[in-house]
Amino acid sequence: MKYVLLTLISAMLLSVSWPTYGVPFFIFFALVPLLMMEHGISKFSDYKRKSWVVFGLSYLCFVIWNVVTTGWLYGSKNPDGSHSMMAVLFPVLVNSLLYSLVFQCYHWYKNAQGTYWGLGFLIAIWMSFEKFHLGWELTWPWLNLGNVFSDYPKLIQWYDTLGATGGSFWILLVNVLIFYTVRTWEAGRKRKDLIKNSAIVGALIILPMIISVIKYNSFDEKPIGQVSVLMLQPDLDPYAEKYSKDSLTIEQDLLALAEKNSTGKIDYYIAPETALPGKGSISETAFEKSLLLNNIKGFLSNHPGSVFATGISSHRFFYNPADLPKEAYQINSGVWVSSYNTAIQLVPNQKVQAYHKGKLVPGVEIFPYMNVLKPLLGDAMLNLGGTVASLGTDKERVAFSNPYNKGKLAPIICYESIYGEFVTDYVKKGANFLGIMTNDSWWGVTEGHKQLLSYAKLRAIETRREIARAANSGISAHINAKGEITADTFYGDQTALFAKVNLYDTMTFYTRAGDILSRFSLFALGFLLFYYLIEWFKKKTKKA
Repeated sequence: MKYVLLTLISAMLLSVSWPTYGVPFFIFFALVPLLMMEHGISKFSDYKRKSWVVFGLSYLCFVIWNVVTTGWLYGSKNPDGSHSMMAVLFPVLVNSLLYSLVFQCYHWYKNAQGTYWGLGFLIAIWMSFEKFHLGWELTWPWLNLGNVFSDYPKLIQWYDTLGATGGSFWILLVNVLIFYTVRTWEAGRKRKDLIKNSAIVGALIILPMIISVIKYNSFDEKPIGQVSVLMLQPDLDPYAEKYSKDSLTIEQDLLALAEKNSTGKIDYYIAPETALPGKGSISETAFEKSLLLNNIKGFLSNHPGSVFATGISSHRFFYNPADLPKEAYQINSGVWVSSYNTAIQLVPNQKVQAYHKGKLVPGVEIFPYMNVLKPLLGDAMLNLGGTVASLGTDKERVAFSNPYNKGKLAPIICYESIYGEFVTDYVKKGANFLGIMTNDSWWGVTEGHKQLLSYAKLRAIETRREIARAANSGISAHINAKGEITADTFYGDQTALFAKVNLYDTMTFYTRAGDILSRFSLFALGFLLFYYLIEWFKKKTKKA
């Protein structure tokens, strides 16, 4: 019962730390009860299958954490309008399993090499897992530990140096040192060691925050310019209205919203992810002939000096099997098509600039590892309100240049905004402000859209770029380069948000170096595994 209680305490602490409802400071000791549970079972229990008990209890902890923090996924709907159990069960159960496997590896390594080596191994493998979780096809980094302080930007200004992954390292290190302090006290009851170790832990928690506050108060980056941005929030029901309304009606409503709120000079109109065309998609080979896109150009002709950036659904046909991208699927004899979640920028008398979303939502926009999972799951993962096949992507990020001013827009599409190092690639391409086009309406009035907005603050700090965020149903927002929301809208309003967005061109250390601590952790993990194998080989040799 003691070990179950420790497990539940860790689950509770992890859960109550999370944005946008929690208090993040609990995260500094959230893993300590779980580490105590593992240590107690390994050293003092009489269970016959200790590894299975550790695995089962850690899985219980991570399932509770995932359910509490991401249970809002239940708001997703099936094509028939019912809530999708698959949309919440698959990520919750699989993500919890992955975290449990990470903890299980720590358990095995600690028992083989001892507590101190094991604790170093825990930091290395957890950090390596978070890095891995940012890149594979089942990517779901929503619960990466460094995200937990997203609602407290004043305390994490140093993320411009080490990023949110640096935050994960910070949190893991503190948890490990607190556990070490508890263990040394239990083993020796030496007050001097307790005071020393507690002082180290306190300093490790407080010093980064002090540095952050100093950076916050001394921030004096000079912008190279400023643009006027109008973020459009059409509040279009993504399940019904979007696919029942005529595309021209949807566009007319969007342009009417833009016209109504066009007071003074507007440099950028930004509309949400897949704001057009409604049902279906727009052919990329006919962008210049598209009635919908030419209507927007006509709107811009009445607003000289303005550009219009929006999300659309698009497609491209292929007729030569040799030219097929891997995501293309056949629709007729000799005809294949690839579909995209696309951001475009429209300027009168210029070709359409386009970018295809590079980070796709598993199960909705991409069928992960289709050759393996499709025979097992059929179309279950594809029927979550997404496409009937995986979407195509762009391999590189782009920045949309504005012909009228210094503005260079990063066309970040929804899910992409939770990937720190990924977003820096837009800045490396010259982007001097971030434009997030998103549709947070899939989950209804839940924590989902609030958390996604909160994570955007991390990207502002990491890159020192201001953000103009246009959301379909809200929350649209202007975020400054210190990660503060300076203006926002209400969820569910049909409205527009005007902001003066500063343009910056300096490159932060994080933009240049990326997830450097994650790469160091991968190296450390390899070293620790190699060291274990050497030790194991030496023991085998001596016995022989």
